[in-house]
Amino acid sequence: MKQILEAILSGDTAAVGVLDVPDHYRGITVHADEATMFEGLDSKEKDPRKSLHLDDVPTPELGPGEALVAVMASAINYNTVWTSIFEPVSTFAFLKRYGKLSPLTARHDLPYHVVGSDLAGVVLRTGPGVNAWKPGDEVVAHCLSVELESPDGHNDTMLDSEQRIWGFETNFGGLAELALVKSNQLMPKPDHLTWEEAASPGLVNSTAYRQLVSANGANMKQGDVVLIWGASGGLGSYATQFALNGGAIPVCVVSSPEKAEICRAMGAELIIDRSAEGYRFWSDPTTQDQKEWKRFGARIRELTGGDDPDIVFEHPGRETFGASVYVARRGGTIVTCASTSGFMHEYDNRYLWMNLKRIIGSHFANYREAWEANRLIAKGMVHPTVSKVYPLEDTAQAAYDVHRNLHQGKVGVLTLAPSEGLGVRDPELREKHAAAINRFRNR
Repeated sequence: MKQILEAILSGDTAAVGVLDVPDHYRGITVHADEATMFEGLDSKEKDPRKSLHLDDVPTPELGPGEALVAVMASAINYNTVWTSIFEPVSTFAFLKRYGKLSPLTARHDLPYHVVGSDLAGVVLRTGPGVNAWKPGDEVVAHCLSVELESPDGHNDTMLDSEQRIWGFETNFGGLAELALVKSNQLMPKPDHLTWEEAASPGLVNSTAYRQLVSANGANMKQGDVVLIWGASGGLGSYATQFALNGGAIPVCVVSSPEKAEICRAMGAELIIDRSAEGYRFWSDPTTQDQKEWKRFGARIRELTGGDDPDIVFEHPGRETFGASVYVARRGGTIVTCASTSGFMHEYDNRYLWMNLKRIIGSHFANYREAWEANRLIAKGMVHPTVSKVYPLEDTAQAAYDVHRNLHQGKVGVLTLAPSEGLGVRDPELREKHAAAINRFRNR
């Protein structure tokens, strides 16, 4: 591993193709025999620092259509938090199901799960049938893993019957020194970004692109009023950028003055600090307060000059979903993913059905959508939102921060990279966008 890292740091990335692949590597794991460790605890009391481990694990065998990547940096997503607290189910159920598909996928069914759904790094090896990538290529990876052996996914790969999220529903994820991916997960690393910056947009940037911009999601157009929950967070910060770039009018919902300031720095003008304004959409654990929905809707119209949202960018889930359905305009769209506050949504269907609103479910992105989202990053039109970076050894603390909402934007993790700031190949483009690239730093 030391020789591989030295070749990458020297800039001679092609040299990795002639170096031996280590037979083991360090990765962040959860263990199957600990899957019940948090039983009886409320979600907020479950601590990723107790369940995430840094282990030495065997390097998986490389199969057809696959690539082995030396991972320089990765990032924390909420699916790693879910994995670490074994919610809504243990991910070992996913690995066991995947392992039954074929002798090749049986490699994934192990008593440990190497997690992580983002990476930036260098291709070490490619398997049979891979022609578009070669050892030495600097890459990022999106997290859609598909088999495409049924007809279902050939119009939109997200509809493939064997669609999975790499590093969450498959093994050998990106929070590690090596990662195993399908070659059609790979995309070019943006040249002007560091390893940690390039690793951070993957999952959330692609998710926001499909959810908001794509015809498979809300199909946003110029002038649309877009209500964005968690507008400075890992997902919402990209939705805010897409809304601004696409000529829409974002209404950014945040939970602190510091998060409101980040949204202003991105260029947003209409901001609701839900904590400062005291919105409480549930009067008790089983009862929603419709007066609060109405107060929230009135505040949105006050900011927009009387307009209700054309699109509601939903991801908190249970806590906010009733309000989201209520405030969307007649004929408007609520596009939803994630449900970080709870999966069991409740809303008053009168406001949906009688006002001809639509709810669209959106999950990650297909390869084309992910590629387009990454292209915008590479062109400096959308920027990474890294606020803090941890070493691999402290990944559990990074996941804890995300679980407790102690972060802004994205939290990065250095895997093989020995320090921050490495990997920039286009310093001129970087200098042009330096302020935007560093907007979230140390927040």
